Amino acid sequence: MLGNLKPQAPDKILALMGEYRADPRQGKIDLGVGVYKDATGHTPIMRAVLEAEKRMLETETTKTYAGLAGEPDFQKAMGDMILGAGYKAQTTASLATVGGTGAIRQALELARMANPDLRVFVSDPTWPNHVSIMNFMGLPIVNYRYFDNATRAVDFDAMKADISAAKKGDVVLLHGCCHNPTGANLTLEQWTEVATILEANGATPLIDLAYQGFGDGLEEDAAGTRLIADRIPEVLIAASCSKNFGIYRERTGILLALCADTATRDLAQGAMAFLNRQTYSFPPFHGAKIVATVLNDAGLRADWQAELEEVRGGMLRLREQLARELRDLSGSDRFDFIAAHRGMFSRLGATPEQVAKMRDEFAIYMVGDSRLNIAGLNDQTVPVLARAIIEAGV
Repeated sequence: MLGNLKPQAPDKILALMGEYRADPRQGKIDLGVGVYKDATGHTPIMRAVLEAEKRMLETETTKTYAGLAGEPDFQKAMGDMILGAGYKAQTTASLATVGGTGAIRQALELARMANPDLRVFVSDPTWPNHVSIMNFMGLPIVNYRYFDNATRAVDFDAMKADISAAKKGDVVLLHGCCHNPTGANLTLEQWTEVATILEANGATPLIDLAYQGFGDGLEEDAAGTRLIADRIPEVLIAASCSKNFGIYRERTGILLALCADTATRDLAQGAMAFLNRQTYSFPPFHGAKIVATVLNDAGLRADWQAELEEVRGGMLRLREQLARELRDLSGSDRFDFIAAHRGMFSRLGATPEQVAKMRDEFAIYMVGDSRLNIAGLNDQTVPVLARAIIEAGV
């Protein structure tokens, strides 16, 4: 039977990681994988996370199953962090998931249960795994224009025109902040216009909030999501704790379903718990308990937010340094968009041939669409990348 399986195309980013590891050159630079790294190339454990785990190990008395939909303290802490004063537990269904990816998958499954004729509107470009999951599920995808390759900014007029074609029963996938792969984000004024469009056509927003705290700040990065939640009666939010808590391998995420009333909330909660049961039964507990411990302790939360700000500030400084180096080398401001982008990623607008040239001649690895991970740089490698970009003819 298993011999009848068809070979699967390798994940491009994972394949790039393999090429990087096999490259024997000294000074090679990995800008491909979407993981935060410090200046030494290490992904550290955050101070508050270490302390939370220490407390957990000292007090934990059992390893039995936790709640099917997740623990209430985790759900409430995440709801408060994402939605602030707008979090309404009585009309919000919550589901702990296997990372943010699991939250996306369960959100799409939930939407398809509610509407078997579901269409999903997806930004062009988007995180490749969004499209991969939807294709695997057999969901119809409608691309909406998002990124202007000439300006390296949001093509907002085109985006508005395309999402206006959505209708009730459709889902519009939006990046809450730090757009992956482009780094180009909506302004709050643009979020307001998006909300007006969704109010008019009745489509349901699904917000992927994978990088809260990595862009303009913990509160600022949630502003667009909160605006949509305040304006639209039904909203799906898939959030990840991998980046802002640095707990990638713990696979900690959450799906929030904001509902118009308590009866709908109860329906959604039951359906979401059912989905967990059919997929992996009980969700992972350890990472969720870390997050809840940090967020519910004033001292740990303050230390976590301080370290998160250090991470965010470091990425902004690298952006500014790279833009400055490129301005000096090129004698123009055409790369200033790098300083304006937010989060770990920027899309350079380089051709696949130019990306290959940087890899072959400078040992710089980035995804073929020229998405680069800013967090893969440090003060010493920024000038190397800047020179490679110019010599590649970007």
